[in-house]
Amino acid sequence: MILRQFLHMNPVGASYLFGCGGKSCAAVVDPIGDIAPYLQAAQDTGMKILYVVDTHIHADHASSGRQLAEAAGAEYVLFAGADAKPAFRGAKDRDILPLGNVTAEVLHTPGHTPEHICLLVTDRTRAPEPWFLLTGHTLMVGDVGRTELATSLEAGARELFRSLQRLKALPDYVEVLPGAFSGSVCGRSLSGRPMSTIGFEKRYNAAFRIDDEDAFVAAMSKDVPPPPAGAAELRAANAGLVTA
Repeated sequence: MILRQFLHMNPVGASYLFGCGGKSCAAVVDPIGDIAPYLQAAQDTGMKILYVVDTHIHADHASSGRQLAEAAGAEYVLFAGADAKPAFRGAKDRDILPLGNVTAEVLHTPGHTPEHICLLVTDRTRAPEPWFLLTGHTLMVGDVGRTELATSLEAGARELFRSLQRLKALPDYVEVLPGAFSGSVCGRSLSGRPMSTIGFEKRYNAAFRIDDEDAFVAAMSKDVPPPPAGAAELRAANAGLVTA
């Protein structure tokens, strides 16, 4: 297993390159900004990028996913139900993205946005159990993602609650690698530490700890941070529906 985390400060976000060194293949998740660092990381580790995945259609920054996929000769991946312009590989819940000895299982986790997905990653040379979860803006360290980009805040919060309950069923040792950290507008009480575990967040993440759906909806309806400037326009551009 090879894993590289890219932390961005303007805008705040986290991107990832991971894959199988033995079979020389990789995926990049939620790329932000200049695509050169991802291409260089793949070259430095001797891996070919097979997939570029956006966990959702972002509203806080311009995604470089399509650009990177084209440059790398990779498939661009979104959830199959995403309201986005082709062409992209439409991933469905429980689909597997094979990367040599590494697999990434797609989990549809709506709530932050309707099309949001997480990736549950297993390195079969180490163990048959999953190692880490790329959570995008669903579960983050210290908080969970905002919900106002869904049809309504309440509907989004209820979707997010069910998605989080699904993640709670994962083993406590599974590592959480989020798409944002402190300073992002996509959460309220985010930690500056851009990694955790399912078990730690179940114990100490105030929003993730809530097991009653109505209580969760009430909590998510308080102190909602304002949406990022130009959110609707960014989503439309990232979906390929308008020219950026």
